[in-house]
Amino acid sequence: MNKEAAFFLLKCHAFAHNDLEHEKMQHGFLGILRPFCGELDERNFHELMEIIEVLADEFRKAEVNRDILSCLWSICQLARAWAIDSSGMLQRNNFITPEQSALLEEWLDMIPYAVMVLLEGEGEGELDEAFWGYREYVKEKGRG
Repeated sequence: MNKEAAFFLLKCHAFAHNDLEHEKMQHGFLGILRPFCGELDERNFHELMEIIEVLADEFRKAEVNRDILSCLWSICQLARAWAIDSSGMLQRNNFITPEQSALLEEWLDMIPYAVMVLLEGEGEGELDEAFWGYREYVKEKGRG
């Protein structure tokens, strides 16, 4: 995946692209939560982590692309508000199970952690640190 494709997909996952009918808009990270079809698609989470890795050097710049940060912030904030918060639409209406909510919360912890580490720009070993939790998650799921 190149940067252009990564940015396009990020906008779709954040439901921030102009093409509202695009498949990824409808079935991307936020798209599947509203309306919620009863299933989380883990591929969306993996794709978001890949997008962050592809865009990693963008976070090292003195002036970070505002649209990238806006998309990531929207994904984390809206998913939490809709599905994790007890007063959110999915919790309040019992559309999401406690297990699904816990899984989504785990994903939503890994995304901003990776971005935070990349924004701090510590240099050598930065990618390893940024994606450590994610790689552990992948290993754990692979064993299960």
